[in-house]
Amino acid sequence: MSSADQTLRIIVMGVSGSGKSTLAQSLSETLHLRMKDGDELHLPESVEKMRAGIALQDADRWPWLDRIAHYLSAHDDNTASGGIVACSALKRIYRDRIRQHAGPVVFLFLDGQPELIRQRMQQRVGHYMQAGLLDSQLQTLQKPTVDETDVITLQIDQPVADIHQQALQGLKALTLQTLP
Repeated sequence: MSSADQTLRIIVMGVSGSGKSTLAQSLSETLHLRMKDGDELHLPESVEKMRAGIALQDADRWPWLDRIAHYLSAHDDNTASGGIVACSALKRIYRDRIRQHAGPVVFLFLDGQPELIRQRMQQRVGHYMQAGLLDSQLQTLQKPTVDETDVITLQIDQPVADIHQQALQGLKALTLQTLP
């Protein structure tokens, strides 16, 4: 993404419990970008599967990924395209699908130890994603590789404020944009 393209399209990615929504909301406020939790874009039948402890299959995810890409690329009279979505984007093909349909995207990959993530998930109240599905997500996760040059990896074993600052620094370097 060059400085000529001032539209920021950001996916905060990682397994459930890694802190995607928290970081996405924080960045949204700092960067003055609209934000959507990717969970809000799941089809109702996919949400019901997850509530029942059933792992989603790729066929369940394609419409969801397309909705995410549409959110990032859509605009109307009131809003510009771009924004931030908290989305697991566990597989390379999922990230590629978002790239294909949304245009230039920056992925912020929240990476951490499974024990820390499991602990966080067990402390959450009212979330439909059960801690028992973490193993399925970890098995599905294809960590970004070096050829995915639009990915910034952030370690989650530190305060959110530090992760936020590292994300901003990474975004500045990768997009060549002037950011707060």
